[in-house]
Amino acid sequence: MKKLIAGLIFAFIGSATLLYLSPAAQLASLQLIERQRAGLSLKQISVGDLNIHYYDGGPSSAQTILMVHGFAANKDNWLRFARYLSQDYRVIALDLPGFGASDKPAGSYDVGTQTERLSSVIDALDIEPLHLIGNSMGGHISALYAARYPDKVLSLALLDNAGITAPHPSELLQRLQRGEANPLVVRSGEDFQRLLAFVFVEPPYLPESLKGYLAEQASANSTHYDLVFRHLVERYIPLEPELPRIQAPTLIIWGAQDRVLDVSSIDVMRPLLRKPSVVIMADTGHAPMIERPQQTADHYRAFLQAQKPGA
Repeated sequence: MKKLIAGLIFAFIGSATLLYLSPAAQLASLQLIERQRAGLSLKQISVGDLNIHYYDGGPSSAQTILMVHGFAANKDNWLRFARYLSQDYRVIALDLPGFGASDKPAGSYDVGTQTERLSSVIDALDIEPLHLIGNSMGGHISALYAARYPDKVLSLALLDNAGITAPHPSELLQRLQRGEANPLVVRSGEDFQRLLAFVFVEPPYLPESLKGYLAEQASANSTHYDLVFRHLVERYIPLEPELPRIQAPTLIIWGAQDRVLDVSSIDVMRPLLRKPSVVIMADTGHAPMIERPQQTADHYRAFLQAQKPGA
């Protein structure tokens, strides 16, 4: 009870303080509050010539869950989701090379290259075998890692993952085929508002000042994100031939209203996986762990519990 009261007081003070801070300070304060709630610490590690930033928390002796974000995103995408897991698991959420606070190396950002970079990070952290979970592009990378390194993965969870040619083309794919601008790359404040509406059914609340600041940050990276997206398309690696090589039990979670990657991808994936479990979440878009963090974590925890001996 004391911990609960202290947490509520901390949250109230933090929320009140945010009203008087600059947008940059607001973001830093929100990140701090969410890290505290999730029990995570900010860390960094040198991997070759790259500096990789990540969150780390939970019991050091517990099994590790590694969380891999999607395109134009970062490790903060996992904070509210991680809150429901870090008491029983060691949780690591990283900024992939080229994203967030991690270094932006020269060279390619196709999923094959990023998978090998992820492998180097995992080796440097010395955390295999592990539970691997990824969203969107991060799901594509995570699935490819599980296929290439099957002995290092205890379980795999894919949240609205890329890498599949869906029977029903997504709205994103249809827009791009018509030659329209990529809605995932932000170039203005209006683009950021449209991005939130495109990715979520119910966008998370953000103060207007913070939306503007996040839009500015995203706009500043638009040239880099255009490059990354071009690499993902031009050097595309389909998952269909890779999925049968995955040995680990695999959970697929998909938002039923995902406009970025169509839910019909599941129809392709399920028969190719050795041990699939599927959850389709109603009234949910492309990033379930952000839009519905507790519900998504409940599904994921149930999946992890089912993998324990005797379950």
